[in-house]
Amino acid sequence: MTVHFIGAGPGAADLITVRGRDLLGRCDVCLYPGSMTPPDLLEYCSPEAVLIDTANLSLDEIVARMVSAHEGGHDVARLCSGDPSLYSAVAEQMRRLDDAGVPYAMVPGVPAFAASAAVLGRELTVPEVGQSLVITRAQARSTSMPPDETLANFAVSGATLALHLAINHIERVCAELVPHYGADCPAAVVALASQPGETVVRGTLSDIAGQARAAGMTRAATIFIGRVLAAEGFPDSFLYSATRDRTSQPDSL
Repeated sequence: MTVHFIGAGPGAADLITVRGRDLLGRCDVCLYPGSMTPPDLLEYCSPEAVLIDTANLSLDEIVARMVSAHEGGHDVARLCSGDPSLYSAVAEQMRRLDDAGVPYAMVPGVPAFAASAAVLGRELTVPEVGQSLVITRAQARSTSMPPDETLANFAVSGATLALHLAINHIERVCAELVPHYGADCPAAVVALASQPGETVVRGTLSDIAGQARAAGMTRAATIFIGRVLAAEGFPDSFLYSATRDRTSQPDSL
């Protein structure tokens, strides 16, 4: 039997992948984060499936439930908000499953930053404006950041930033970034992307914190900083250029 770590997407039930949806329907046991999982997403589960809310369980208790289900001959769906490769605490769960000899697989999902960019209607990699995206978070009461992974270090490149888990520290974030990006640098915040209560504010580093506070944003928000958010007059991508040699293998479609 297998534990399937399934990216549940940013919230809307129809943003889970087809593979993830089908696995939910086949697994006998589903563990899900109650505070982040919309009820209609669980409707994809079999009516006979055992549903376990992990919101109040410790890591060891969660893994014990997965191991027990495996030993009972059951496939397990472990729902993760967004995509399991980002801020999902999957690594430590997989480490414990390795120790217990329990096989597992990962199913990608739509990450919050991608859903938020869609809400904004912006491409995050604009020719000659910004070609790199840094996904990071703010240091707070959570696990310590590696010493060199600071906002100031990331800001040196001028890359577009997407900050998770930082909305309650947005004033400090803006203050740290203004010296590098400038107070007029475009910024935006999307809270609860694809979910009921979805909220968007747009501005600059000088005013985005106040706007976010005024909008009552306190959770499930992604903060974006970068010139790509308001880019205009940029050159067309070489990908579809009329002068491009199309006899060679394209990089993408």
